[in-house]
Amino acid sequence: MDGKQNKNASKGTKGENRQRRRRKYRGAQSHVSVYFLLWTIFSAFILLVVLLFGFTQRFIMSQSYKNEASKDVSAKGAQIEADIERGLPAIFNGNVSAYLRVLSQQHGVQIFLFSQDGNLLFPTEPNLDGIEEWEGYPDFKKEVRLLLEKMQKSKGETVLYEGYGTYVYGAEVRLYNTGSTIYLYVGQSLSLMETVSSEMTIRTTLIAIFTFILGFAIASAVAGWMTKPLSEMTEKAHLLAQGDFSVDFRGNDYGLELVELADTLNFARDELSKTDKMQKELIANVSHDFKTPLTMIKAYASMIIEISGDNPAKRNKHAQVIVDEADRLSSLVSDVLDLSKIRSGLSEFKTQAVDMSAKLEEIIDRFAYLKETQGYHFEVTIEKGLYTYADEVKIEQALYNLIGNAVNYTGEDKKVFISLEKQSKSSFRFAVRDTGKGIKEEELADIWNRYYRSSETHKRPVQGTGLGLSIVKTVLQIHGFEFGVNSEVGKGSTFYVEFPCI
Repeated sequence: MDGKQNKNASKGTKGENRQRRRRKYRGAQSHVSVYFLLWTIFSAFILLVVLLFGFTQRFIMSQSYKNEASKDVSAKGAQIEADIERGLPAIFNGNVSAYLRVLSQQHGVQIFLFSQDGNLLFPTEPNLDGIEEWEGYPDFKKEVRLLLEKMQKSKGETVLYEGYGTYVYGAEVRLYNTGSTIYLYVGQSLSLMETVSSEMTIRTTLIAIFTFILGFAIASAVAGWMTKPLSEMTEKAHLLAQGDFSVDFRGNDYGLELVELADTLNFARDELSKTDKMQKELIANVSHDFKTPLTMIKAYASMIIEISGDNPAKRNKHAQVIVDEADRLSSLVSDVLDLSKIRSGLSEFKTQAVDMSAKLEEIIDRFAYLKETQGYHFEVTIEKGLYTYADEVKIEQALYNLIGNAVNYTGEDKKVFISLEKQSKSSFRFAVRDTGKGIKEEELADIWNRYYRSSETHKRPVQGTGLGLSIVKTVLQIHGFEFGVNSEVGKGSTFYVEFPCI
């Protein structure tokens, strides 16, 4: 147990350390401007490209030179080997050293001859020219050892390899007509390549410095150009946050992504402007709706005190008005609180199997008083046994609001059509249709808004604040149910909800 606890504690400590490092990194990022990041990236990229190009060119040039040197020394070595094997031309009167020096100068290579035990025969062998010159080649012993090693491994075959600063052609040849085997060394110096490489390194460094300075200026200009629209949008966003809805986010000159960002911000500005306007309208509407019942309650309370206190019939009538207006006021407050709780996530959703057929019948019964008192007619079609998973209280509230909305907006015939029917094996649909004036196409997107209220005047048998459809939208979205409205001006509207079957 202690071991597991230690492991868990260790994991916890590591996790906390990772979190601290992330916070530290994000904190460091938050203090770095986009301008600086873009400038750093551009500058580093330019410098990297220059250095990569320089070193790549040097590598390619080195390899090309070595390949050419290999081919060249191979051809020259084979030619010199053939010349030696043919024997000494008569014009040299037996002077082998002179002949070898001529071959060396003629082909532009170094020629050496070694015995099989590594002794240098040319140009230091007395039998060839009588001059001791070994001291003139202090570093050549490494070349001798390398040649002997290569020749022994090749078992007498011709070898071609890169030595110490030279490309070497090695072969076995016979000389002096003695029948003894000696080693021919034909070398071509790579010093020219090394010189050119050194010069190229210097030039690459100078070009890199120059390019970095130029890139610094270009990166600064490009970073400034790219961050300019972001700075402008930030300033305008501050103005928008302060309530200035006249700001215009433009991105036409800065590329597709910034144009899309500007369009999105302009859309957000328009929506915020609408919300602000509707919020003010809501305050006005709610204030009016609150004021009316409060005025009625106060007036009728005063009437009871001053007029009807001793008259039971009048007192009861006035008291009932107070009760009705208090209920209306309570309903208004409940709507506002319900929307606030649902939107903020404070209202819990308890999903369970709900008999929607029975639930809809219960809801419709709540509107029965409208039949008797105001002559409303409900045409109802409900298919039995339709169940779905939902929060019973919240879905009841949503359907009640939809029916109440239809009652409020139906036509002079006071007809409301309600149906609950199966659409397929996996779903059924609730629909409520009114016969009112309908909704204009340009207003369809706004009807679900929490502050929307139709500009059309109408009688409102079911009182409300204009929040009913917003509550419906929020409840149905949380459940994940599909919903919508079909409307035709002059003919009415149909609100519907699609429920999954269980």
